[in-house]
Amino acid sequence: MFLLNRKKNNTLIHDRGNFRSELKKLLGFRPLNLRLYEMAFIHRSATYTLPDGVRINNERLEYLGDAIIDSILSDYLFRLYPEASEGFLTKTRARIVNRETLNNLGTAMGIDRLIVSNLAPSDSPRNLYGNAVEALVGALFIDTGYDRTRKFFIERGLKKHLNLTAVLSAETDYKSLILEYCQKNKQKLNFTSREKASGAGTQPLFTVTLEINGEEITRGEGSTKKEAEQEASMAALNKLGLMKK
Repeated sequence: MFLLNRKKNNTLIHDRGNFRSELKKLLGFRPLNLRLYEMAFIHRSATYTLPDGVRINNERLEYLGDAIIDSILSDYLFRLYPEASEGFLTKTRARIVNRETLNNLGTAMGIDRLIVSNLAPSDSPRNLYGNAVEALVGALFIDTGYDRTRKFFIERGLKKHLNLTAVLSAETDYKSLILEYCQKNKQKLNFTSREKASGAGTQPLFTVTLEINGEEITRGEGSTKKEAEQEASMAALNKLGLMKK
């Protein structure tokens, strides 16, 4: 991790030759707009302000990259699992983009060596590397377009460093998480389930409605009541903006 130093005019100082070399190893090609990628790795603790008042850090690129990753994964998983249900695809995407998975991916890719920060390693926030992955994707999208960004994220990120089978097998108890959230905020949580009518020899299908304080928040479906509750809970966490905490 680089520590930030500045000249009096607020220009960023670090070994640009080393940065360019490390970035080329990471991307697999020479980037066009080096300054854009430098920005992608500037943590907000190292924010600096230009003479015109513009604040420089990676938060805007992180916002863009988050949306691009969702799009890339939606397309990739749709093609990878042609018979999968919407619930399975949503659950799989959510597990890949959660903070722990993205942080591990960022470390495996070597992003930790490129981040510019004014924090000591012991003070680094847990989301530092995952956020930088998103910012890098945002920078790539601006610099090279969607197709090359998609190829990089899938080939040099997902396929090279992520064990998708292990990610899918890691069970997350979304129901317990939403229950904990409601208890902490003194809200009443309720699940209402019903079994859809099914023909002879077909697998049963359960629909669960999740309500908070009497208001329907989400619904989930599954071959068991538990599976439907988990899907509804995951959707509620996502709707409430809690999936990436």
